[in-house]
Amino acid sequence: MFRGIYTGTSAMLVQEKMLDVVGNNLANVDTSGFRGRVAVNKSFPEVLMDRVERYTIVDEALNEELKDRKFSPYFRGRSPIGTISMTNVLSETTMSTERGPIQWTDNPTDVVLNGDGFFVVEDGNGNTFYTRSGHFQKNDQGDLVTHDGEFIQGDGGRVNLGEATRIAIGDSGQIYADGELVGALRVVEFETPTYLRHVGKSLLEETDESGGPQDVETPSIISGGLERSNVQVVLEMVRMIEANRAFEAAGRAVTIQDELSSRLFTSVGRPT
Repeated sequence: MFRGIYTGTSAMLVQEKMLDVVGNNLANVDTSGFRGRVAVNKSFPEVLMDRVERYTIVDEALNEELKDRKFSPYFRGRSPIGTISMTNVLSETTMSTERGPIQWTDNPTDVVLNGDGFFVVEDGNGNTFYTRSGHFQKNDQGDLVTHDGEFIQGDGGRVNLGEATRIAIGDSGQIYADGELVGALRVVEFETPTYLRHVGKSLLEETDESGGPQDVETPSIISGGLERSNVQVVLEMVRMIEANRAFEAAGRAVTIQDELSSRLFTSVGRPT
């Protein structure tokens, strides 16, 4: 087993994922309420590696006969091939919880969550998501929705504004339509919000690691503005440059290891 090639390849895979994370952050720098993700790498003193075989066995008797063999062109699944030391692998990606800057719009249906928490929204299929984006509007049916059309969830479900022309949102999330109270925004928080999963733009969904949503009884709302993305362009560009350089260095290491292996085979295999 060529441990040098595996080590270099592992580093290249890590940096490739780093570039994916940075690229997604930069693509959403203008998405209201978007919170960037950070790739977390870990180094392990020793990692067990295995090979994935994709072949299919059609003879069940042969499958039973070969189940204990480490290598076979008929084997499908994982087969251990050894250990590798001092390997850097991508452990996880977590969401940054820093609040983004406020952009004032003077639109009464644009709101900012002043503190922790997330608005609750629902798509047309009944799926529930969470967001920091308070860019709301009224659709043709009179429902309060996000700018992408997801339904805003209030304390009693979807919020319908009817034929109201004047909409206002109070400091604690109360929703007024032509001066009449029609509901209140539902705001929730999570035990570990860094583990929420992005599902598109500023939408998030819960995971086992994030825990379930807990309702915030008295949220603090600022109307007339939007929370912008918390992505810092300069910092992300620095991360991109670092990841590119590390990827190139790992690629050179793999190339050198391959050349040395080729020379070794040529020298050992040469007849005397």
